[in-house]
Amino acid sequence: MPGELDFAVNVRHGAPPDWLLRRLAGRLPDLAGYPSAADHAAATTAVARRHGVPEDRVLLLAGGSEGFALLPALQPRSAALIAPSFTEPEAVLSAAGIPLRQVVLPPPFRLADAVIPAAADLVVLGNPTNPTGVLHPRESVLGLRRPGRLLVVDEAFADAIPDEPESVAELQLPDLLVLRSLTKTWSLAGLRVGYALGAPEVLARLAARRPHWPLGTLQLEAIAACCTPAAVAQARAGAQVLSALRAEMSAALGGLGLHVVQGRAPFVTFAVPDATLMRKHLKANGIAVRRCDTFVGLPADCLRAAVRPDWPVLVAAVAEGLR
Repeated sequence: MPGELDFAVNVRHGAPPDWLLRRLAGRLPDLAGYPSAADHAAATTAVARRHGVPEDRVLLLAGGSEGFALLPALQPRSAALIAPSFTEPEAVLSAAGIPLRQVVLPPPFRLADAVIPAAADLVVLGNPTNPTGVLHPRESVLGLRRPGRLLVVDEAFADAIPDEPESVAELQLPDLLVLRSLTKTWSLAGLRVGYALGAPEVLARLAARRPHWPLGTLQLEAIAACCTPAAVAQARAGAQVLSALRAEMSAALGGLGLHVVQGRAPFVTFAVPDATLMRKHLKANGIAVRRCDTFVGLPADCLRAAVRPDWPVLVAAVAEGLR
């Protein structure tokens, strides 16, 4: 509703930074022409340099979620999805008729508790995971690798964690595909920008069915801009701020006697006695949070809230709703 405090959506700011808006605005006169090969090359080079990988290991995407939409092109025989997690892989793979199994991690959602079918030749997980916010150790992530299996790691929120300690984006492994998003950090949900990092042959299969010019000029410009050293440094500084805010917000929610999932992502998942009633109460107070009963493996009493500087408003409203 108008004027609502939005803790439901994980986009970091209300608008992209001014420097990014100016850079995108500078390309508006170019929209009469098709995206150029030079623009595509510049964006690819920027991503490759940002992660220290060869350019042929980069596939530019219209948001990290496009990577999920392309997964059926890999023609896996059987997929395993680590849950709770982002729901789009299940929807896409199911629609393509690919057999899959949800591998549900019990609280506290550790990969050590994952029992993955031996037949799974595609495994998908988020790190940090949406919606729990749990950040899995790199060793645990890589421990899911098996001969003949492709491991897909969604790192959409990795750049919101200081120094990205558990990221596998820079590892040049033949059986690892990493999906990254720039949408949330740079407030570009209306543009959708991201990329995949992986072996050239895997990326070629992933992109085989894409149309010509899958990304527009502004998307290419945004990717190039957001992967410069200055932009990466700004994102790193923002991650430090988010980390401090998250600690404060988690402690405050825990201080209400609520169970808070221990995570590192720029959102907090917590349990309340009655999530439906709490969401109604918060909505009546102009506050939106994300319900969690639609995520496989999460109890219905959980809610997810983005980390924002005005978190005290949320916590005060939650406290009122508990009375």
